Amino acid sequence: MAEFRIESERLVLRNWLDSDVDAFHAICSDPLVMATLGPLMTRDEVAALVARMQGIQAESGHCFWAIERKEDHRLIGWCGIVRGAAGTPIYGKLETGWRLASSAWGKGYAVEAATASLRWAFDNHAEDAIWAITSVTNLRSRKVMERLGMRHDGALDFDHPNVASNSPLLRHVCYCIERDDFNRHGLAV
Repeated sequence: MAEFRIESERLVLRNWLDSDVDAFHAICSDPLVMATLGPLMTRDEVAALVARMQGIQAESGHCFWAIERKEDHRLIGWCGIVRGAAGTPIYGKLETGWRLASSAWGKGYAVEAATASLRWAFDNHAEDAIWAITSVTNLRSRKVMERLGMRHDGALDFDHPNVASNSPLLRHVCYCIERDDFNRHGLAV
């Protein structure tokens, strides 16, 4: 697979390496991180998720990429672009998303990585809008979406088909940013 790399001021978004599994497992098994995303993940589940992202990258040329911090080359999470999942109102549409280590919260990394991802997507795809979804209770991600200039589209809020019906994470919100709004919003990467 060809090397994929996006650089921002402090971050590198890149292909997943098999050696990333342990560091990403530490993130995906952190109760703080997963409180608004879903159950804690085992190492095998994380390895399968990394392999899935590698497959999506090979097939589509994009995925939720590994985020590496430049200053110490530490993997601090993921961010990127995928196609919206079946059973959601954004099925087949470009979707951005992120997951960061709790130790990386509050430093602007999510906005920086998502801005770079959005810029890449608008530069490399013809779509005029990019979407993001999260559970209603994920206030941190909703704040990131708002900082990116994304707007909540309440008419598209939905119960996520891959979340248990009795889970507090069942209800999801949809946010969107259009190309012109992104260009006007003017976030630097």
